[in-house]
Amino acid sequence: MTAAVFFGCTFIAFGPAIALFLLTIAREPLRVIFLIAGAFFWLVSLLLASLVWFISVQISNKESAAQQKGLLVFGVVLSVLLQETFRFAYYKLLKKANEGLLTLSQEETMPISIRQLAYVSGLGFGFMSGAFSVVNILADSVGPGTVGIHGDSQHYFLSSAFMTMAIILLHMFWGVVFFDACEKQRWWAVAAVVVSHLTVSCLTFQNPEYVASLVPTYVILLLMGVWAFYSAGGSLRNLKLCLTCKDKDFLLANHRPR
Repeated sequence: MTAAVFFGCTFIAFGPAIALFLLTIAREPLRVIFLIAGAFFWLVSLLLASLVWFISVQISNKESAAQQKGLLVFGVVLSVLLQETFRFAYYKLLKKANEGLLTLSQEETMPISIRQLAYVSGLGFGFMSGAFSVVNILADSVGPGTVGIHGDSQHYFLSSAFMTMAIILLHMFWGVVFFDACEKQRWWAVAAVVVSHLTVSCLTFQNPEYVASLVPTYVILLLMGVWAFYSAGGSLRNLKLCLTCKDKDFLLANHRPR
């Protein structure tokens, strides 16, 4: 039973992201490099947030429950702000790198567009965030022990897996919207990404009331997905053409000789 829980929660949490990686990134070495670099930037932001939080805990009154809870909230907010700061720093770095690649390339167009960079870097942020969010939980799911034996919720592992999947996809959507907003200097959209990230992170404080955290998170996921779709140049017309396989440019671009 523990093996079924482990593999089931792993595939729920990382299945969609791995599928996107295999279908859209794995065959392009340049995209893989940018994805790994994005994951590294997220890791550095977490390292700085952890360092500040650790120092804050050491100098605080450890016997005060209210103070420790306040530090936990502070740590979450600081972590989100640092993640978005490093997302902006990565955007600036990618702009410089893309200009350098254009200079070295013999083609007149950039080897990878800013929208593709936004998608790839967002998925890199999501992969690393998801790994750190759920890896310890997955390790505990192997056993020994039974969840809920003392009256607690039995949906802990399943809820954590669905929350991780949402966070990974949200990072991808946030990356697309964030980069597009920076390109067009729409700073209100950048602020909206930061606020939605803060909201989703703070919703986890509702646990173990999992419905109170998961439902709003997936509503935000849906809204951000629609926003990212239009930010990436999508429309109802080309979505319909794609779903009905009538988009000739798409079909020709993905045609492979047999």
